Amino acid sequence: MPFDTDRLMARIDSMSEDLIQLTQDLVRIPSLNPPGELYRDVCDYLDKRLTRHGFDTQMLRAHGTPGDCDKYPAWNIVARKEGSHPGECIHFNSHVDVVEVGQGWTFDPFGGEVSDGKIYGRGTCDMKGGLATSIIAAEAFIAEFPDFHGAIEISGSAGEESGGYGGVGFLAHQGFFSPQRVQHVIIPEPLHKDRICLGHRGGWWAEIETMGEIAHGCMPFLGDCAVRHMGAVMDRFEKDLFPAMAARHTEMPVVPASARSSTMNINSIHGGQPECPEGSDALPTHCVPDSCRIVIDRRYLAEESYEDVKGEVTAILDDLVRTRDSFSYNLRELNHVPPSMTDRQAPIVTTVHRAITEVLGTTPEYVASPGTYDQKHVDRIGKLRNCIAYGPGLLEMAHKPDEYVGIQDMIDGAKVMAHSLTQLLLLNEAD
Repeated sequence: MPFDTDRLMARIDSMSEDLIQLTQDLVRIPSLNPPGELYRDVCDYLDKRLTRHGFDTQMLRAHGTPGDCDKYPAWNIVARKEGSHPGECIHFNSHVDVVEVGQGWTFDPFGGEVSDGKIYGRGTCDMKGGLATSIIAAEAFIAEFPDFHGAIEISGSAGEESGGYGGVGFLAHQGFFSPQRVQHVIIPEPLHKDRICLGHRGGWWAEIETMGEIAHGCMPFLGDCAVRHMGAVMDRFEKDLFPAMAARHTEMPVVPASARSSTMNINSIHGGQPECPEGSDALPTHCVPDSCRIVIDRRYLAEESYEDVKGEVTAILDDLVRTRDSFSYNLRELNHVPPSMTDRQAPIVTTVHRAITEVLGTTPEYVASPGTYDQKHVDRIGKLRNCIAYGPGLLEMAHKPDEYVGIQDMIDGAKVMAHSLTQLLLLNEAD
């Protein structure tokens, strides 16, 4: 390895207990999203840690962004360590929010328990383990090479699990990811230590409502059942839309391979009167439902266009207006994220490729994520297209019960990140 990085690798090995403790400390702050709890607590913890190692920090609340409110403020932290000489900046971004716990745990979801070489808890894999890994990598690099060129930034951002608009989206709008300020971005999402994630599929989310007319349930012929109308929508989706999506395939290296086709999930469905609140055993009244709503989650490929993705859904709905008696609908777009892909020859890609090859002794696999992550904001808003996801952890463990991250995977990931820093911030020393 160039720059005689053996001592750097040895230093990271010596920091393994610190890495474990750091991960545990982060996991033990239950920063759940929704609703957006304890973001400031995580940021305060990171502030104390990073200022102790010479970083200048900024605390930024994303006022007015989706999810931000006085009860659940969307706090972010950006920490920057300037080198001794001019040069480029590499930024490590991790989101600090975690999803709901769910059922089926055998470990304390916020205990950070170590067992069989793994740390268990909600957010260990997605992605507080990756956050801790990037911090250890940066601290080890700075300790070994204090006279480096350029700058290192580490951010902890809010709300990625619900779109990241109060996190990286907000920071990008504020100029924190402009190419003049930052030249390289690594997002330590759990795509595994020997993979480089170049980007993600696109996403289109919408709510569809079918309309009806309320009437007494014993005389449904006097009303118009909105649920039956939605059944016709679902039938057309099953017969026409789902087979068409399954027949499309992408050249994007999406993992798992089954996600290389277009997909759509029906996130929720509701028709008629609300369910009785918990604790009530009242029977439902007898009414024909005059409204039925579904939320769809349509993931699309780089080879598809947003207009076509939306258009094939509206075409089915408009055809039902023409062919089905009294059919009417409302469609409300909830969110849209276009696909994002970084070129394989981009500097951050070739740098991390070399680091994985030299540190791990293996050729990395290029992948793309089936779901979106904060690269979408770095790319679309920040106009910075030198961004990847690279971090420890298995993608299939994200959001699962007994979520974990492997300790050795974090150590190896930290070595790859630190080696990448030598390539980007010490090149002038080789001249």
